[in-house]
Amino acid sequence: MSAGEAKVRLDKWLWAARFFKTRALAGAAVTGGKVHLAGHRIKPSRTVKIDDCFEIQRGFERFEIIVTDISARRGSAEQAQTLYRETDASVVKRAREAEKRKLAALARPRSEGRPDKKQRRQIHRFTGKS
Repeated sequence: MSAGEAKVRLDKWLWAARFFKTRALAGAAVTGGKVHLAGHRIKPSRTVKIDDCFEIQRGFERFEIIVTDISARRGSAEQAQTLYRETDASVVKRAREAEKRKLAALARPRSEGRPDKKQRRQIHRFTGKS
């Protein structure tokens, strides 16, 4: 689409840029306050313009992107990545947060799952239960 005549809703653009799997999820995220434009909440029906700067929160990840192209059609992942540019600060911050989550996961004790029959028998013998 040419930039002069393109009018695409925000929820449709987020879906086309592959931030959300369905358009309904994109609309729910915008309505739920997970997408901001210049620090303000917006509506799913807002028209996307080139050079808009959005803050998108998806799970634990927070993206800060600048719109570089507009499309209403969902294409390949390579094509979707041409629709926006993530800021350098956002990339660094997301990498730092991912590293923190990995370290926190390593610090938590992990069980090996449920005990098998032999281990249950040992537990019952040890605790005195029959």
